[in-house]
Amino acid sequence: MTHWIGILVSVACLLVAQTAMASPAVGPRDAVETAVARFMKIVHNTQPGGAAERTTEIRDIVREMFDFDEISKRALSRHWQSLQTEDQAEFVTLFRDLLERAYLAQVESVGDDQIAFLGESIDAGGSAIVRSKVLTKHGSEIPLHVLNGRWRIYDVVVQGVSFIASYRTQFDRVIRTESYGALRDRLVRKASETTAAQR
Repeated sequence: MTHWIGILVSVACLLVAQTAMASPAVGPRDAVETAVARFMKIVHNTQPGGAAERTTEIRDIVREMFDFDEISKRALSRHWQSLQTEDQAEFVTLFRDLLERAYLAQVESVGDDQIAFLGESIDAGGSAIVRSKVLTKHGSEIPLHVLNGRWRIYDVVVQGVSFIASYRTQFDRVIRTESYGALRDRLVRKASETTAAQR
């Protein structure tokens, strides 16, 4: 499994939410462990007609757990504030869809991978890090923070490399050398290509 697939598998496994989580009193590690159990149950569902239902379930769960607003702000960094409110909202949707497609494309590669949870650390500001490792693969850290009384993921760090920072570098390069409009057009085109390929 390549480095990026490893990142995406780790992310996919760790994006699943505990929908009944009432408050941050449930620790981030517990939330992530419960998420992995739910995710693996969905992935290994072999019921007839399960593929479309599985995709919908995973997408719904990802949206419950991921803080896409925060991810988008971090990915665009200094460029975020220069956008109009409606452009910010559109970017959140486009980037969310891009990430979801990447995660869903990796679902089948999860197989029987085992994830070990190595610990958690919580700071007084309502943020946390859950450390995990896909056995025989690289370790990862999953930063979470509290939003609306729930732990929400806003990045994944594998071997010290943040996947949001990787996107930030790519997006910044496009915006500086071309424009935000060019970046937006690329995201829209990618979404259209994926939709066409799925038909």
